[in-house]
Amino acid sequence: MASLVQPSPTFPAINLRRTSLIRRASSSSVRFPLRCNAADPFKFDAGNTTGYHLLTGDSVPASAFLSRPRLEDAIYQNTTRLRIFSGTANPSLAQEISCYLGLELGKIKIKRFADGEIYVQLQESVRGCDVFLVQPTCPPANENLMELLVMIDACRRASAKTITAVIPYFGYARADRKTQGRESIAAKLVANLITESGADRVLACDLHSGQSMGYFDIPVDHVYGQPVILDYLASKAISSSDLVVVSPDVGGVARARAFAKKLSDAPLAIVDKRRHGHNVAEVMNLIGDVKGKVAIMVDDMIDTAGTISKGAALLHQEGAREVYACTTHAVFSPPAISRLSSGLFQEVIITNTIPLSEKNYFPQLTVLSVANLLGETIWRVHDDCSGAIEPFSTLGID
Repeated sequence: MASLVQPSPTFPAINLRRTSLIRRASSSSVRFPLRCNAADPFKFDAGNTTGYHLLTGDSVPASAFLSRPRLEDAIYQNTTRLRIFSGTANPSLAQEISCYLGLELGKIKIKRFADGEIYVQLQESVRGCDVFLVQPTCPPANENLMELLVMIDACRRASAKTITAVIPYFGYARADRKTQGRESIAAKLVANLITESGADRVLACDLHSGQSMGYFDIPVDHVYGQPVILDYLASKAISSSDLVVVSPDVGGVARARAFAKKLSDAPLAIVDKRRHGHNVAEVMNLIGDVKGKVAIMVDDMIDTAGTISKGAALLHQEGAREVYACTTHAVFSPPAISRLSSGLFQEVIITNTIPLSEKNYFPQLTVLSVANLLGETIWRVHDDCSGAIEPFSTLGID
């Protein structure tokens, strides 16, 4: 049975500085407006909220007008401006993110009518709140995408201040350009749908290609899951002289090069393949030397595992001692499981951006969590901080 592995304590994903919501809001001076039934309004003096005593006219602190319970209620209301809701696509990841932030998931009702139509109702107020909707558009892609759009619309009509679509896995990302005549660019279409439904921002993890960010007319925060995988590989204590990073195709060279640079500037190899159709790959040859080395194959997703399994077979033919497969998104369409568990790989390392059913686990599989990475990014977006989190700020990929 595969294990769910959290990043090790030595990795910055765990040690990122995060001040709790309650602690930030309950600082020495109350810095948000308070209501009072007195005739004269409150004023702000050097950051302290004060009011006037109705009889003496003296300036007194706001706490004199409010009982302790009312002050605590006001502080609590100010700290609940961050709301996280989960769709049905990956509720376990959303729960991990909310735990990292010290919050509870927002209450939401999602159901489907007999004819398949999706119904969404928020079970709590989001008026004036920064709302984050966690919903990857993984299989079934159309169902999960439509659910995300309806969730965004529900938040918009409930007067949310901002709506951020947290999409750990962005479906339709492979249809990002025209390679033949009369093809659609579905990635742009999906971006338009998310924007027009009312989203103010998108948070995505490891987009298939960097240009997909340009398809959105709203800000996009693009984070990478590779640092989580890099940290896990560091715990394996493999000698840097034995490592070689392999790109399973020419299109992933930039990603593999950035990965290799973080692994003590390991050498790079490239698998040259020619694709005759969708989900059909034919490996031709290998560029680079892997003889006697531990090969780390890096890709952004594994779908049917045709490309990466044929690449692994070629690496073994060329003399690789061990082969590891590393990917952020485990789509795992049939017959991916049979290919990955056939003995070609020493270990298959993935993240939990896409939920994995129990039947798809196999002994060589290791699942890492990206909840801390996404949770920290959500907090920084909400707190208007820079999203440049070292070492997550860039991998030199885009």
